[in-house]
Amino acid sequence: MSEQETKKDEAIKANEANGAYKPNEANGPEANSQPQRKALEPKPFLPKKGNYRGLIVYQKAECIYDITFYFAHHYFVERKDRTIDQVVQAARSGKQNIAEGCAAASTSAETELKLLGVARASMQETLLDYEDYLRTRHMEQWPLDDPRTQQIQEYSKVHNRPEDYTKDIDKRSPEVLCNIAITLIHQFDNMMGRLLDRLQKDFVEEGGIRERMTAARLGYRNEQKARIAELEAENAKLKARITELEAALRQKGDKL
Repeated sequence: MSEQETKKDEAIKANEANGAYKPNEANGPEANSQPQRKALEPKPFLPKKGNYRGLIVYQKAECIYDITFYFAHHYFVERKDRTIDQVVQAARSGKQNIAEGCAAASTSAETELKLLGVARASMQETLLDYEDYLRTRHMEQWPLDDPRTQQIQEYSKVHNRPEDYTKDIDKRSPEVLCNIAITLIHQFDNMMGRLLDRLQKDFVEEGGIRERMTAARLGYRNEQKARIAELEAENAKLKARITELEAALRQKGDKL
C-alpha cells in the first residue's frame, strides 16, 4: 500500500472512531430495519352503498307488498278489470325501486334519488287503493288517534318481517288488513321522506360521482407532488451531508 493510500485509510478510520463517517451505511445490516415508504395508491371514491335489505324502509316495503299480494288476490277477485295487477304492481314498485336505487347509488346520486322518489309515489298509489276499498264498501278507516291504529304503530316499531304480518292473515277481516297496510304505508312515507332529505343534503355537501372523481384525481396528484417534494428535500440533505463528509475527509487527509 502506498503512503498516500495509507494516510487515506488512517483518516477514514479516524473519522469512523469519531462517528463522523460510516462507509456503506446504507447497505449495512441496519438498512433492512429502516421503515419503507408505502407506495402511493389512488383512494377509492365510490361510496359503499347497496345494502338495501338493511334499510328499515325497505323492510317496511316488503311487508306492505306481501300484505297487498294476499289482499289483492282475495278481496279484489270480484272485479273484472286489471285492479289486482295494478295494486300488486304498485306495491311491488315501491319495493323494487328501493333496491334499484340503492344499487345505482354508488355511481349516480341522481338515479338513486329518482328511483327512491318513484318508490314513494308507488306506495302513495297503493295507499289510495286501500282507502278506496274502505270508502266504496262503507268500511271504517281508523284515525291516527284510534287505539287500534296506535297498537299497530307500536307493534310495527319492532316487527319488520313479512311473516310478522302474514302469519294467520286469513283470520283478519278486510277492514283490519286495510288499516294495517295503511298504517305501514304512512310509516314508510315518513321514513322515505327523511331518507330523501338526508340524501339531498349529502349530495349538496359532497357532490355526485363527477365531483368525487375530480376530488380523488386531484387528491392523488397532490399526494404525488408532496411525495416528490419530500424526496427532493431528502436528496438535497444527503448531497449536503456527502459534501460535508468529503470536505472533512480531505481536511483530515491534508493534516495527516
